[in-house]
Amino acid sequence: MTFSIPHATFLPDFLAARADEKPDLPCWVFGDRTWSWAEAWESVRRTAGALAAEGVGRGDRVAILDKNNPAVVQILLGGCQIGAATTVVNWRLAGDELDYVLNDCGAEVVFVGYQLLDQLAMVRDRLEHVRRIIVVGGQDDELEAWIAAGTPTDRRPDVTPEDICVVMYSSGTTGRPKGVQLSQHAMVEHSVNGLGETTYAEGDMLMIAMPMFHVGGTSYALLGPVVGAPGYIVPEVDGALLAGAMMAGCTHVFLVPAVVTALIAAGPQVMGLFGKLKAFGYGAAPMPLPVLRAAMEAWPDTEFQQVYGMTEFGGVITVLTNDAHRDASHPERLVSAGRPVQHAEMKIVDPTTLEEAPTGSSGEVWFRTPQATSGYLGKPEATAELITADGWVRTGDLGRVDEDGFLFIEDRMKDMIITGGENVYSPEVERVLAEHPAVAEIAIIGVPDDRWGESVKAVVAFRPERSATAEELIAFARERLAGYKVPSSIDVVEALPRNPSGKILKRDLRKPYWADNQRQV
Repeated sequence: MTFSIPHATFLPDFLAARADEKPDLPCWVFGDRTWSWAEAWESVRRTAGALAAEGVGRGDRVAILDKNNPAVVQILLGGCQIGAATTVVNWRLAGDELDYVLNDCGAEVVFVGYQLLDQLAMVRDRLEHVRRIIVVGGQDDELEAWIAAGTPTDRRPDVTPEDICVVMYSSGTTGRPKGVQLSQHAMVEHSVNGLGETTYAEGDMLMIAMPMFHVGGTSYALLGPVVGAPGYIVPEVDGALLAGAMMAGCTHVFLVPAVVTALIAAGPQVMGLFGKLKAFGYGAAPMPLPVLRAAMEAWPDTEFQQVYGMTEFGGVITVLTNDAHRDASHPERLVSAGRPVQHAEMKIVDPTTLEEAPTGSSGEVWFRTPQATSGYLGKPEATAELITADGWVRTGDLGRVDEDGFLFIEDRMKDMIITGGENVYSPEVERVLAEHPAVAEIAIIGVPDDRWGESVKAVVAFRPERSATAEELIAFARERLAGYKVPSSIDVVEALPRNPSGKILKRDLRKPYWADNQRQV
């Protein structure tokens, strides 16, 4: 590393240090506007004052529903100053998914991007706690004046590092998403621990393209002040926007494998443009080996870093470094998830006995780390299932560790599907499609997809007196779910396979589709 990391006890400390160190250099670039480090820090302090003027205080929560925007970081860090937490809401959510999240997090103030006003208006009468809505961007922008009117506010004396600063929603096996609470201390730890061996230098610029409603997007946006590099914020993943970011001088990026697949398909000229990257990070889904090899060949001078993690860790918990990527003596490590970040312990546990498994044996992957979640908001039972009494976090993933400490993820204990970097939990989709009058029973599984890694498939048994076409079921789901959760294919069976206790055997349903794949995820 060719950079120094400022000391930080609280999450905004990184930005404050850069504002002192190089006040006039760029911090954020968004559209045709650039904020200097000093301007960014001033906006955060004024945001804190404006939030306080709205009656928001320590332990309260606000929410932002918008595409990628500096406002996400301003509100999140501003909230940190007064001990409030920010929920970054998935703008792709539909119908009752959106009002559920806003009600569950208890947000009193909601910031909404002007493009999403209609989406919010559809559920406004079902929002139980919201007393103020502030429009972000567009002709009716209210945010700029709202921030400008705020009194610059330093950190309140009662704020502690253990105060929750982010509530990020991660879907669960109950069919409803859970609010993952992350403290300032956890996010500071993650900001430092997850750096891996990627190098940074003066003049570098991060492309922040992954959606900030994921920790992969928010945590990457928070990385800029840690390493002292400005962030070029892209509203959403779009080919033209990504190319524009490269032409603007971006040197570092984090993307999901599906985007890389699209870049390769776009041809040598596009790949050549991205070949200017100094460092390329990827994660959120396994990278198909042919895609990874093609990218490494096209970008021989680019540092590659794969990350594996969970929302419950603030993002990254293991890293596969560039050296491991290009280690010709261990080509098998290209399909590994790397080794744990600093300050993280890892063990493989027999799911039945809960005893630690020997090296090379498969089991559930557990971690213990100071960057772990404080628990699920309002869900103590789910928290107790996630975190053991001695602080180990159960990932729900099955894997093994080789003799050199490299983690290989093999399967999932939970019914999660990762499609294009988006997490889809089967019960969410099953809950919706089970309401169709023709459906007697249903199982949602992930099947291999050359473009997205996995795609969502529904396996359905109809009621004796009813039936429906695949198109009808897909349309039914599309009206009630975010687009990426909607099944792309439907199989009809007479009955779903079950074990003697009645549990649906999803492994049996998946087996024919994954038979030729080394991994089952």
